[in-house]
Amino acid sequence: MKSIAALQAAVTAVSFDGEPSDAELDAIEREMPLIVAELDLLDVEIWMLDRPSTVLDERRVRRARNRVLDERRNLTNRAGLERAGGAA
Repeated sequence: MKSIAALQAAVTAVSFDGEPSDAELDAIEREMPLIVAELDLLDVEIWMLDRPSTVLDERRVRRARNRVLDERRNLTNRAGLERAGGAA
């Protein structure tokens, strides 16, 4: 019977501490305005689940959706500038 102890050491040679890297944290920080906008939209949608929709409620949903779209556009534009190496 073969022992796999030597193979296991090669597989687990790089220790993973489960924490995000600095690059991952930077990416999360860049995406935070979009994340907040999506959470706000989700809050409005959850709030409207058990009540009849009014004109004001529809406005709130539309405003939250537009904010999500704006943040997505801003994030995409920033990514394009970073990739091109230019500054606005």
